[in-house]
Parts: sequence; structure tokens; C-alpha cells
Amino acid sequence: MRRIVKLLASLSLLVVTSAAVAKDVSAHWSYEGDHGPENWGTLSSQYHMCSEGLNQSPVNLVADIDADLPQLEFEYYSSTINEINNGHTIQQNIMPGSFLRIPSRNKRFELKQFHFHSPSEHTVDGRSFAMELHFVHANEQGALAVVGVLIEEGEEHPVLKILWAFMPEHTGETSVQPIGIEDTDLLPPTHEYFTYAGSLTTPPCSEGVKWFVLKTHVEASAEQIAIFKKRVGQATNRPIQPNNARLIIE
Repeated sequence: MRRIVKLLASLSLLVVTSAAVAKDVSAHWSYEGDHGPENWGTLSSQYHMCSEGLNQSPVNLVADIDADLPQLEFEYYSSTINEINNGHTIQQNIMPGSFLRIPSRNKRFELKQFHFHSPSEHTVDGRSFAMELHFVHANEQGALAVVGVLIEEGEEHPVLKILWAFMPEHTGETSVQPIGIEDTDLLPPTHEYFTYAGSLTTPPCSEGVKWFVLKTHVEASAEQIAIFKKRVGQATNRPIQPNNARLIIE
């Protein structure tokens, strides 16, 4: 009987602990107020890197080293886009089969999704941009590589015109459309870049992310930028983080 009581007590503790962990992992975060970036590290034990990490993103991009960097090759193919308004950004999830390759390093990362921030998260020599696009990739070992594209206000972008046409209006809504990056081309014409070792720019702020921020910008109209801001309802950029001992290479 004592064993049964002990077992039931143990199971009860396990359930309580599991529930607490589940709650901890899904802790609400935001870009402002009590749940804003300055407090992310205290919202959940899973978010501790947001306050304790030494290689956090984004950063101000001013190169420390001028190097002969390897060429980036984008093998992006058309697929159905699953567009989600997750309350923090507008995110496009991609079907498998598109890749970022670095041939000289024999590296390949599969494109998983792309999403937007406004204003830009990275700055270049202190200059901020109207928006920033992040292409998120992972290799077979799970290592992440993110390509950043800076967007400045200017002419209407034909690709955003397509994406914004079926942008989900409310948080949690999803829209699926059979269009692909191959026929839209969100990348600028040249692919020179800054690179550094960083992190995710949202909780849990995991480090070990390889960043490639393209030097050539693309444009979006003031109306397109305003539509994005209206749908997400707030600024969606994490403040610039310290470089610490890291080097930024171009």
C-alpha cells in the first residue's frame, strides 16, 4: 500500500512538473512592455540566453575584417507557401527542396521559412532600414543559417504585392497559396554579404546561428510597409546587441 501511495505521489509530482515546464516553454513574449526584449530572459527558463548569451543578434554591421568570402548559391524552387500571422510577424513556411549552398565549404542548408521584421533588426554603420527579411535554413545536423535582406522605402515590390494580397489579417490565421520564391525572387541581384556568429533574434534566443546579411538592399513602398505594420500591430525588431568578442566579416 505504501508503494502505491508513493507511486501515486510521484506521478502527481511528475504531472505538476510537466505542466510547469510546458507553461514555462510557452511563456508569452512581446516587443514592448513587461514582456518586451529587456525582460525576455526572465520570462522562462528556456529563454535564459536572451539575457545571458554573449553571441546575441542583431548587431550593428561594421566590418572588422575584409576577407575573400565564399560565394552563396541560392537554389530556391517554387512550392506552396503557407503564410501565417503568428502575432509577432508574417511568416511563410516552405515545402522541402530549396537550399542555400556554400560550395567552397561543402555546406548545404535547407530553406525552412522566411519572415519579416519592421523596422530592420540589423543596422549598417548605425543606419536602420524600413524592414528586414530573414530566410531561415537548417542543415541535416540542425545547425541554423539565416540570410538577412534589408528593405528600404522606395518603389513597390512586386513580390510583396503578391504575398500581401493573401496576408492573414488576425493572429493565428493561416493562408495557403501555390506560389514560390523561384518565380518571385525576393533576393537582391548581388549577394555580397556581412557574416558573423549570432543567435535567433526572438526567444529562446538560441546561439550558434550563422548569419549572412546581404549588402545590397531591396525596396518596398510606403504602403506595403504600412500594411505589414498594421497587421502585426507593433515594432518587431529586437534592439541591437553587443558584439562582445565577435568579429564581423565582409
